[in-house]
Amino acid sequence: MDYHIGRMEHGPRNAITDVAGVRVGHCTVDNERHKTGVTVILPCEDDIFRGKLVAAYHVLNGFGKTAGLMQIGELGTLETPIALTNTLNVGLVHDAMVEYMCRQAENLGYRISSVNPVVCECNDASLNDIRHRAVGQAEVFAAIDSASADFALGDVGAGKGMTCHDLKGGIGTASRIMTIDGERFTIGVLVLTNHGCLRDLTIGGQNVGADIEKRIREDTPDEGSCIMIVGTDLPVTSRQLGRIIRRCSVGTARLGSYIGHGSGEVMVGFSTANRIPAEGGCLNFRCIHESHMDDAFRAAAEATEEAVLRSMLEAKPVTGYSGKVRRSLSEFWQG
Repeated sequence: MDYHIGRMEHGPRNAITDVAGVRVGHCTVDNERHKTGVTVILPCEDDIFRGKLVAAYHVLNGFGKTAGLMQIGELGTLETPIALTNTLNVGLVHDAMVEYMCRQAENLGYRISSVNPVVCECNDASLNDIRHRAVGQAEVFAAIDSASADFALGDVGAGKGMTCHDLKGGIGTASRIMTIDGERFTIGVLVLTNHGCLRDLTIGGQNVGADIEKRIREDTPDEGSCIMIVGTDLPVTSRQLGRIIRRCSVGTARLGSYIGHGSGEVMVGFSTANRIPAEGGCLNFRCIHESHMDDAFRAAAEATEEAVLRSMLEAKPVTGYSGKVRRSLSEFWQG
């Protein structure tokens, strides 16, 4: 489908993986009982634990169970891949990420005694029998093994059982390019969408959801959560990155979400531009001037809006374990 949000240029893949070194992998659990999975974002190709990335997070509405945010807030760094899954699988996925990091360290000739995996979640219980936790170590390792720059969108991985604006949600991504003094930088966003109500869905200023709602008679409260992961090669401090990722909320709002009571809107960002060694003295650190932040804000907002829209358009209709059907936006809107 041919559509583009906003006015900024996007990267060659229009994906978070337009940031060099970033890869994404999925493992989908799709059977009669389960519509769920795990998605893992690998922010770099080398050892992230001994070369940590600048990171930040923001919680817009805290109805969520994400693990690993406290240390990001305190230290401003990311030291593991980021995993996305369903609400009741956070513990098992966290355990698998600890095992992965311990094995990786041993393979590289050192041992770790503490590690801070980041695991984010949305609740897919309307389509998935969430009580029987179907995602564990095997699924997490499979997602990591499958990670690449080109990856599927829609009802895959962690997005398999998600609902967005009462239609099928899931995994979406987009990127934007900004230029500073002739140097090009990429801001990419990956979303796990499980939020919004149909009647509010707005695309390009048109309230398309109200018309669709009349056809399928489906409208529920704005709840369920949206995870927004921002990856960039823009040289920024953790504070600057925190300012940028907060603009992801603009993208969800433009599509009609007002961030309801029961929705957990969590944003996590990382920059590959500066690496923080596990040990050392003073560091040479490059960061942009604040006067360039407006372009970064616009990039995050545009990429999030398009990523959410892509998560819906790329998703196929899914029938859940109880017979509940989530239709695809592509059945009703073609761009």
